[in-house]
Amino acid sequence: MLQNLKEIEEPFEKSQIGSSAMAYKRNPMRSERIAALSKFVMSLASSPAMVAATQWFERTLDDSANKRLSTPQAFLATDAILVIWNNVMDGLVVYEKMIQKHIREELPFMATEYMIMEGVKNGGDRQVLHELIRVHSMEASKQVKHEGKPNDLVERILADENFNIDKEKLKEVLDAKNFIGFAPIQTQEFCNNQVKPILEKYADLIGLDIDLKV
Repeated sequence: MLQNLKEIEEPFEKSQIGSSAMAYKRNPMRSERIAALSKFVMSLASSPAMVAATQWFERTLDDSANKRLSTPQAFLATDAILVIWNNVMDGLVVYEKMIQKHIREELPFMATEYMIMEGVKNGGDRQVLHELIRVHSMEASKQVKHEGKPNDLVERILADENFNIDKEKLKEVLDAKNFIGFAPIQTQEFCNNQVKPILEKYADLIGLDIDLKV
């Protein structure tokens, strides 16, 4: 999905064909292969479950035949997924400018509640400001979707005296860091509590010097 938005891109060889029909395309074939294999692995869980539902806790031959297929196939497919995943992550390309562009386009809509609160701090009536920002948002959205123009919600708010917000203050309100919640803390906790112990356990095998503290 992010490759479709041109925000990231999996490794692409110099002479690799992106599409047999459309030469300009860079189909995410590795990611699509991971997705296909993942669906296959998930589907394998239903087969043993159906056997377990009919065997009354007795080990019958249908159990043996089933597991001889489903278990090794699940492990082999999962191994293939991890091999492809390593390849994708090793050469992953991130297009920061595209990410920033999409944030700029959507952030004004996400920040409307912050704008209302700031307007209230400056003496505005919350219900009045809520209705005004609803109207401004609808008009800005119409410009984007019907006319293909940039999102001008910020300019509309600055021009509306009812909000009484100056440009510098609105820049502070629109700082993308205000909208990431606990993501940095959660990432740090996940790395330290979940990922790091696993990497430390297999450090000799993977040859890594473990230091994941953010």
